[in-house]
Amino acid sequence: MKKKLNKTVKDTNLFLSRFLSNQKRTDLIKPMRYGLLPGGKKIRSKLILDVGKIFKIKYQNLIRISAAVECIHAYSLIHDDLPCMDNDSLRRGKLSTHKKFGESTAILAGNSLLTFAFEILSQKNFKLDDKIKIKLVNLISKCSGHSGIAGGQYLDLSFERKKIPLKKIIEMQIKKTGKLFSFCCMAPIIISKKFNHLKKFDKIGSDIGLLFQIADDLIDYSGNTKKVGKKTKKDLKKGKATLISLLGYKNTIKYSNKLKFNIFKRLKVFGNKANDLKSTIEYILARSKWIKNLNI
Repeated sequence: MKKKLNKTVKDTNLFLSRFLSNQKRTDLIKPMRYGLLPGGKKIRSKLILDVGKIFKIKYQNLIRISAAVECIHAYSLIHDDLPCMDNDSLRRGKLSTHKKFGESTAILAGNSLLTFAFEILSQKNFKLDDKIKIKLVNLISKCSGHSGIAGGQYLDLSFERKKIPLKKIIEMQIKKTGKLFSFCCMAPIIISKKFNHLKKFDKIGSDIGLLFQIADDLIDYSGNTKKVGKKTKKDLKKGKATLISLLGYKNTIKYSNKLKFNIFKRLKVFGNKANDLKSTIEYILARSKWIKNLNI
């Protein structure tokens, strides 16, 4: 798993680095590169490759889509760290973009990375039918805006220090995290034109995103700042609405295991072709030793 993840990181970063190098030189390129590269474990990119493998999509097309997704993800993290949002000074083991370059520069760098995604997907050298490109750009736009990441972040901030029911917490986490994961699982299917599978993988992606968010919340709850590369135990201090705050620690782990079971059940029809995707899902859960070692 580690070897495959490392290859995903290497190939996605290589595409992004070359794409940045081919841009017109402006003062925003440096903070954009800082917020984007080297850039985490590339779990979202790995999911794109995993689903692409099931549907036999050309590897370089998948890497291009991965690069677009990583631009969206980086933009969301840069904005998420701002003082008016979650006010985090550390990201991926280094200073947050706004701490390094200032708030206004960070906002503009994030905005520019957002538009990078659309540029990557709409380039002429992306050898896909224009109708497919439009579908990809349309879907990633919806996953990033008010019905996706931005809308989820709004709810996250609005729910602080309030008693929020389970249904609303899940809605918030699916928008904030799950929607982009849905895009990762749906994009290869759009390229394959096997549209009858879209609904299934929309749900699978959404559930994987929810699983990822739960794992992230568990890391925040019990993790160590130095090991994680960002401040931990923030959710409790800020009164964040999480499944942990509502259900408790052990029940949240039970919920995540049930979620994983349901995802694997939906993937059963694809047999061994879904093994890489299953391994990635297992990795998401195993990011925290406490999840792996708890016998619940």
